[in-house]
Amino acid sequence: MITLHHLEASRSFRIIWLLEELELSYQIERHERHPETMRAQSALKAIHPLGKAPVLFDNGFTLIESGAIIEYLLNRYDTRGLRPPICSEDYLRYSQWMHFAEGSLMPPALLTLVLNKMANARVPFFARSIVKKTVNSTLDSFVMPDLNVKLDFLDTELGNTGWFCGSHFSAADIQMGFALQVLHGRGLIGDNLLNIKAFLEAIRLRPAYQRAKEKAGLLTLSLPGKTEAQEPKVEPSVDAANASAPTDATR
Repeated sequence: MITLHHLEASRSFRIIWLLEELELSYQIERHERHPETMRAQSALKAIHPLGKAPVLFDNGFTLIESGAIIEYLLNRYDTRGLRPPICSEDYLRYSQWMHFAEGSLMPPALLTLVLNKMANARVPFFARSIVKKTVNSTLDSFVMPDLNVKLDFLDTELGNTGWFCGSHFSAADIQMGFALQVLHGRGLIGDNLLNIKAFLEAIRLRPAYQRAKEKAGLLTLSLPGKTEAQEPKVEPSVDAANASAPTDATR
C-alpha cells in the first residue's frame, strides 16, 4: 500500500490532493512542526535523512520531492488524464508550470516568510530599527516587485481557459494551486488578480481538494504578526459528501 509521510503546512498537501483525485488507497503518517522553530520534528528525520516532507513509500521504493512524486504517481496510476500526452502542446505547458511552481513561485513565497520572521525576531533594542529597515527595504525593492510581476503574468495566463494546462484540470493545477494557495494564505494575492482568485475558487470546489484539506489539516504558515487569509467556506456537493473518507483510512 502507498504510505505518505505528511508534514502539516507543507508541500505534501499536493500529494494528498493528487491521491484523492486518483481515488487511490493510501495511508497517511502525520508529522507536526516544532512549535518554536516551525521545522519538522526529529521523527521525520528518522524516516528520511533530510527530515523533510513529503516522503512516499510504494512498492518497496522511497521517493521525495513533491514534483517527482507527482510524476511517479501519474506514471503508475493515472487513469483520469491528469497529464496531457507527451509532445502535445498542452504537455509543453504542463511541463512549464510543473517547473515554474518551485523554480519561480515558491522562492519569493519562502523569502517573504523568512524576512518577516527576521523583522519580528527578538533582537537587541538598538538593532531593532536597523533590522526592520533592512527587511522592509529588501521586501519593497526586490521580493515584492519580482513576485508581483510573476502574479500579473499568471493572472493573464489563467484568463485564457481558467486552468494552467489547456481547458481541463491537470496535475499542473495541483502543483501551481498549492503555491498560489500559500501566497493567498499570507495575504499576498491582491484583489485585482481576478483570474487567480477565480482559479483558487475553482480548485476549492473540487471534491478531491475538499477531502484532501480535511485530511491534511493546516495548509499554510502565516506571516509573523499577520492573520492568515481564510478560505471561504464551501458547501460540499452531493458527490463530495458521498466520496468523503475517514481521515487516515484507506479506500
